[in-house]
Amino acid sequence: MEMHVPAAVLEAREHPARRSLTSGIELNFSPQLHAHYDKETRAMWSRWSPEPRPCFNPALLADIRVYYEHLGASGGRIDCGGEEHPIEYVVLASAMPGVFNLGGDLDLFKQLIDLRDRQGLLRYGRACIDVLYRNYLGHDLPVTTISLVQGECLGGGFEAALSSDVIIAEKSARFGFPEILFNLFPGMGAYSFLDRRLGQKGAEALITSGKIYNADEMAQLGVVDVVAEDGQGESEVAALIRRRGRSRNGYSTLAAVRRRVHRIEFPELLDVVQLWVEAALRLTPRDLKLMQRLVSRQNGLGESHQVH
Repeated sequence: MEMHVPAAVLEAREHPARRSLTSGIELNFSPQLHAHYDKETRAMWSRWSPEPRPCFNPALLADIRVYYEHLGASGGRIDCGGEEHPIEYVVLASAMPGVFNLGGDLDLFKQLIDLRDRQGLLRYGRACIDVLYRNYLGHDLPVTTISLVQGECLGGGFEAALSSDVIIAEKSARFGFPEILFNLFPGMGAYSFLDRRLGQKGAEALITSGKIYNADEMAQLGVVDVVAEDGQGESEVAALIRRRGRSRNGYSTLAAVRRRVHRIEFPELLDVVQLWVEAALRLTPRDLKLMQRLVSRQNGLGESHQVH
């Protein structure tokens, strides 16, 4: 059930272009994904810039998986200019102004549903939960994971943000699960992650509302941990790291304890993906027409938020 990527491409991604910076080091995994280690905060940042739409296309998912494998194999250390430095925080963010991520590749979904390609849908869903679960586990490192949400954070993008220990959002960030509008549900971890944060009723209310929430509303619900002023998200990440400085070990271990007590197992996520696949194959022509409208919206947001 793996996403198939040519071996030559994987080999290139496993050896990302490295560029030394005075503040750390930059790693370019692909045109859609790059990472940066900051020595001062001991944080590894990754930023994505998907094309042609700001969603999780299969190539981006493969890039993220290779990056996460690279991170997991690091042992929590990175070489910067001949010196070894610890990785204590892993930050997930977007390189696209105004858009964190719009979620699943709806255009691909529609094609696979039209073809009745059950295995194709399952491969895609499996690739999504594979990378989300690695982040949820903290890459098997003693790190704290942080999602910095700037802009639109919908569907699978919201699920990605929820996979981190801490969510920091700028005031203008917007969150939501639009899937219910075309008679589906978010199947790549939304229920599992929200159930652990909000309980059953809270999770189902949010998923079925079809509503778009702002950052303050998400903070009031207990989903977002910190709300930052627009343009101050990176500064707020640094401030949180400073505040936790003397107690970092305690906080990172507490996150591990939370994962143990409120455990999410990979088979749970996979079972939900399989339910999602069957539900997707039951969508009507009217449902698919509504999905197509959201594809057009994804295209429009992608074009209006290109990195210049």
